[in-house]
Amino acid sequence: MDEQLSKTEIGKDALQETVVSVASAVGEVASIITTAVKDVAGAIGGVATDLFEIRDGVRRASERSQAE
Repeated sequence: MDEQLSKTEIGKDALQETVVSVASAVGEVASIITTAVKDVAGAIGGVATDLFEIRDGVRRASERSQAE
C-alpha cells in the first residue's frame, strides 16, 4: 500500500512540531528565569541578614566600650 501525505498533512505536522518546540523552549526559559529570580532574592536576603548582624555587633561593641 503506497500512502502519500497531502501537502495539508505535511503542513499540519510541521506546524505542530514547531509549536511543540517553541512551547518547550519557552518553558525552559521560564524555568531558568524563575530559578534566577529565586537565587537573586536569596542572595539579597542573605546580604541583608549579614548587614543586620554586623550592625548589631557594632552596637554591642560600642555599648561594651562605653561601659568600660
